Amino acid sequence: MAMSVQHVVVVLLSTLLLGVTIFIFTSDNARFPFPSLSSGLRSNPLNPNPKNYGVSSSESVPGTSPKKENASMSDFEVKWDLCKGAGSADYIPCLDNYAAIKQLKSRKHMEHRERHCPDPSPRCLVPFPENYKQPVPWPKSRDMIWYGNVPHPKLVEYKKEQNWVRKSGDYLVFPGGGTQFKYGVTHYVEFIEKALPAIKWGKNIRVVLDVGCGVASFGGYLLDKDVITMSLAPKDEHEAQIQFALERGIPAILSVIGTQQLTFSSNSYDLIHCARCRVHWEADGGKPLLELNRILRPGGFFIWSATPVYRDDERDRNVWNVMVSLTKAMCWNVITKTVDSSGIGLIIYQKPTSDVCYNRRSQQDPPLCDQKDKLNASWYVPLARCISRLPVDSSGNVYRWPESWPKRLTSKPPSFSGEEETFHKDTERWLALVPDVYLEGLDINWSKVRNVMDMNAGYGGFAASLILRPLWVMNVVPVDAPDTLSVILDRGLIGVYHDWCESFNTYPRTYDLLHSSYFLGNLTQRSSGRDGSDTKTGRIPCGARHHGSDEEA
Repeated sequence: MAMSVQHVVVVLLSTLLLGVTIFIFTSDNARFPFPSLSSGLRSNPLNPNPKNYGVSSSESVPGTSPKKENASMSDFEVKWDLCKGAGSADYIPCLDNYAAIKQLKSRKHMEHRERHCPDPSPRCLVPFPENYKQPVPWPKSRDMIWYGNVPHPKLVEYKKEQNWVRKSGDYLVFPGGGTQFKYGVTHYVEFIEKALPAIKWGKNIRVVLDVGCGVASFGGYLLDKDVITMSLAPKDEHEAQIQFALERGIPAILSVIGTQQLTFSSNSYDLIHCARCRVHWEADGGKPLLELNRILRPGGFFIWSATPVYRDDERDRNVWNVMVSLTKAMCWNVITKTVDSSGIGLIIYQKPTSDVCYNRRSQQDPPLCDQKDKLNASWYVPLARCISRLPVDSSGNVYRWPESWPKRLTSKPPSFSGEEETFHKDTERWLALVPDVYLEGLDINWSKVRNVMDMNAGYGGFAASLILRPLWVMNVVPVDAPDTLSVILDRGLIGVYHDWCESFNTYPRTYDLLHSSYFLGNLTQRSSGRDGSDTKTGRIPCGARHHGSDEEA
């Protein structure tokens, strides 16, 4: 029997392990169903003791159905147990479902690194690592974190020659090295600038995706240039690389380019980067590279720094030849190909801004994707071997490039189809609300807040209103909400799609603050049944979405 929606939410939030949660209720029947969400915090601006969950296994805690009609909060009762097992401190329900992974019939396309959510969802609290401490504050955390908070030595030894991370006493230190960063990440970023002066960090290039990011030093150093980078990597043998990034205070998410689309909107990223990211772009008829094409905005850049670009052995030559044919068929233009003084090379491609090249191809292979208007189309959707169509406005013109940063934050986004006044009113509302209520009216020490999530982000107004503070916001667009993710990225912010009936793809102790507005009212209206959509609301019930069967994987 499926658990209640309220219980699902409690488990989700206790797994995220936040410091502060702020809810704005917007429906008459909404009430605060879980008062003790400081359990398992990353850094708690309200409670400085990270070991105090605020809940004991014998306390009465809200989260299940009331025992009687019009029950008070004390009439709810949940027995909290700690998650057990060797890896319980880093437990991620939808990525650590080993029973489901064991049943997979193939792992050739990274199926074992994709989401396999347990049913029913787990009902336990994730414990702290034994020597957990308050995180090192930003910006110091970019370069060093407590080893006891992420006690994983494997990557230190495995990548010691490449200067990814070192252990120094009680700290893990990040020197800014990497497989392709022989002279450090700063030198590498400058190398890109020299290779293509048209790339103006923090101006025309604001939103970046770093695929196979390692410990996210590339994205971390681009923050100094007013660039927000979504660092992406799977939970794999590079132990805890994304966990290191998040503990450092750098935006990152666990994901893999396997058999399913990434949970990003189409035509959204200004630039995508891959430095030895271990993705076989040419595999399966080029589906992985076609997925990058889908999420790259028209005129956007792809930077590929890998051995096929600058080595000449037989294996690299074969990969290079396939990539040449594939990118030509996709109408990607080669902007530059170069090698720096360290012997590391890269190539920069650019996505077209019109259909002219597509229509002139002698062979329509890969074909253009079918024209289908789907909302949230990338949630549990298989990769497709087709070229996504360029986005056009009501007049048939391809979307323009957003305004230069920071003007794009408050300008009407190219993908916003409503009345411009609606967008500006939403922006103005948050700009008025956040300083007066959130920053001044709540007992929160904002100097301890670095990693923030907006669980129902709308147009990203909450994140936009915090842009001058030393923090970043993961904007989440629920799959049963209006599809606004492309608007958020057009504004120069980052975000993902997610279904809050399931666990989020992140490590425990990721976020310092969770924010939610107009969230619980929608979620609680989704029944816990599994027999199709709600006929009254049209919402898909929790648990009813198709995840794909083992046979289809």
